[in-house]
Amino acid sequence: VAMTGCATTAPRAGDDPGSEVRCTTNTQPEHQLQLDAVDALMSRSQPYAALAKLESEGLATEHHWVRHGQLLAATGQMKQAEAVFQALAQACGSAMGHHGLGLVYLKQKKLNLGLAELKKARALAPSSSDVRNDYGYALLLTRQDAEAVFELRTAFELADGEGPVRQNLAAGYILTNDQAGLALLRDQYDLSMSEKSHAETLANNIRRLR
Repeated sequence: VAMTGCATTAPRAGDDPGSEVRCTTNTQPEHQLQLDAVDALMSRSQPYAALAKLESEGLATEHHWVRHGQLLAATGQMKQAEAVFQALAQACGSAMGHHGLGLVYLKQKKLNLGLAELKKARALAPSSSDVRNDYGYALLLTRQDAEAVFELRTAFELADGEGPVRQNLAAGYILTNDQAGLALLRDQYDLSMSEKSHAETLANNIRRLR
């Protein structure tokens, strides 16, 4: 549970390094309008514009700071993103902070650190399909295939069989040679041939990474 009003300091790229990370999750209507505008730019793959929009106003809530870390990472500013998510994780103790930090570590190929942070996020938000999906993917990268499939199947069901977890779960079934699992995806969840082909490519990429 995020602590309302808690704050700490973390550097911001090109900005005041003493800016305060906010832990409150209470968003006012004007905050939500700003976040919606940022999310719209992110959905159009415009992370630089989204970052500029976000930094044009104060970062008033934890949701703002999570977006800030995500956008720093998306624009290649990995050290700054790591600092933001570390501050969120330490000050707020929230799933969002640990989740973001875990993903930054994975992008930096720090697999064990990433796995540890995602495990913390999973403990804090066990019903989040995004967290369980990313934790499952990290488990695949660290050769913990059976545990990964459990997490990915959980994420899959939490997401009602939609989204990127479809590919990850299919890749997990391929890596564990689970033909029954693949048949389930095909017969009950309409896994297409192109999706299976993409999952095979993903599984091969995971084999090369680990």
